[in-house]
Amino acid sequence: MKTLKNHVILFDNECPMCYVYTKVFVKTGMLAKDGREAYQEMPQDICPLVDRQRAANEIALVNTENGEVTYGIQSLFKVIAHAMPFFKPLFMFGPFIYLMQKFYAFISYNRKVIIPAAVKENTIQPTFKIHYRIAYLLFTWLITAYILTGYAHLLTDFVPLGNKYREYLICGGQLFFQAAIVLFYRKEKLWNYLGNMMTISFAGLLLLLPVLILAKHLHIQPVVFILYFLMVAGLMFLEHIRRSKLLKLGWLMSVSWALYRLIVLGLIFLL
Repeated sequence: MKTLKNHVILFDNECPMCYVYTKVFVKTGMLAKDGREAYQEMPQDICPLVDRQRAANEIALVNTENGEVTYGIQSLFKVIAHAMPFFKPLFMFGPFIYLMQKFYAFISYNRKVIIPAAVKENTIQPTFKIHYRIAYLLFTWLITAYILTGYAHLLTDFVPLGNKYREYLICGGQLFFQAAIVLFYRKEKLWNYLGNMMTISFAGLLLLLPVLILAKHLHIQPVVFILYFLMVAGLMFLEHIRRSKLLKLGWLMSVSWALYRLIVLGLIFLL
């Protein structure tokens, strides 16, 4: 692969995803060894044309010879296309560019709730865009509920099977339940908290998915399904506690998160 020389990519050192994939660019030789720099630590003179707020929103790639700056998906296209030229026609295809721009923005503007990290003081943070956060909440809600609906059929020896919309109502109900509590408790944390909460739900379903697939091909005792489900729920609760600490929300949101699930479980057996 050809190395893109005389270029520096400005990544977010508070974002584990950004740190990893830019490091891969350097490790694989797509960028030079000095080809990555955290935008939080960017020297003032690296390029006066860099829009620092935009660089926080969309990863910036600076040509250190002529000062040209590209942002977001175009930065990634430039690095990849230089290393692997056969991708160039694809990266010039209009519909593909449009879709990848939207996908990149969807991930970038939600990256702080997908993989959170402690935020350092006095650093530029990505602009909050509510439509991307709402899109993320809807996406994770629908996918989570869909997988849980399938997994519910494996638990019928222990939990009554509801109608096909039950899991959608339960997942959506938790969004509103937790939103009401965080609005009363710390309303400025509303969108960050809900994003983190739904990431936990989405991660939980990813853990359930392999067992759901295996159940279609192997004979597994029903008790395994309930024990595995409880283990995943326990891991989700621990992750909820961890993320609540990062958000400085204390124990209230974790207690209410568990309380909602206990209330729902009680209603399932009563009804």
